[in-house]
Amino acid sequence: MDFIELKVFVSPEWAEIIIAELAEIGYESFVEFDEGIIAYVQKLQFNEELWQSVVEKYTDFVTIDYTIAEMQRKNWNEEWEKNYQPIVIDDQCIVKASFHQIEEKYPYEITINPQMSFGTGHHETTTLILQSQLQLEHEGLKVMDAGSGTGILAIMAQKRGAVLIDAFDIDEWAVTNAVENCQLNQSDKVRVQQGTISTVQLEDVYDIILANINRNILLDEMPLYASKLTTNGTLLLSGFYEQDIPELEKRASEFQLIKKQQTSKHQWASLWFEKR
Repeated sequence: MDFIELKVFVSPEWAEIIIAELAEIGYESFVEFDEGIIAYVQKLQFNEELWQSVVEKYTDFVTIDYTIAEMQRKNWNEEWEKNYQPIVIDDQCIVKASFHQIEEKYPYEITINPQMSFGTGHHETTTLILQSQLQLEHEGLKVMDAGSGTGILAIMAQKRGAVLIDAFDIDEWAVTNAVENCQLNQSDKVRVQQGTISTVQLEDVYDIILANINRNILLDEMPLYASKLTTNGTLLLSGFYEQDIPELEKRASEFQLIKKQQTSKHQWASLWFEKR
């Protein structure tokens, strides 16, 4: 599988906005550097016209320069090793790659070798869910991780005490990567499958459901999340913008899902629901 590397030179205050636009058109992983961002998308999904439309949208407000390069998977991994830095979540959890040497200790340490899967803790949506997980009781509970990417949320669930975690993603490479990351973290209670909530084998109900996907899928799958969530169970959602909150909240209310909390970071948002 080959990838396109889009290197965007833009002022720092615009970096998050450009990342948000790229996420909407299929870009899966991002690295920020002093002069801008680096974004990656599978070669088959790359559409230069869509990127040009993003540039034109902001041309009156900011100067955007960029380069486009094709990369084989092995080269992409080399780029990650050069640019991927550890991230600390609320002084409680550090997310790092296996090649990082970290002396400081944290209550939770997660090793993620991303290899083009979504979810390293660097993107706001992953951070928001991890922050909620740090607040949420997992001990002895069953967890579903829908759209699991690298497996980072499932791994955190086990570290927080969950006894069974079903994680799944539609992308074959993401599934392979999640399995590898679970092995790196000794996450033996995580079962990883390829598919959607409608196609994979699941338990009857779960105590916690995590879904970091996108607004449209979350809206479509809301009744399925509700049907798989035990009474008083918790649903954590992310992968959408602050402006999407009212629509998602309204949809959730149709299935006895009551909002407990909402959080946001750089226009990205997360919702915490409980089932009544």
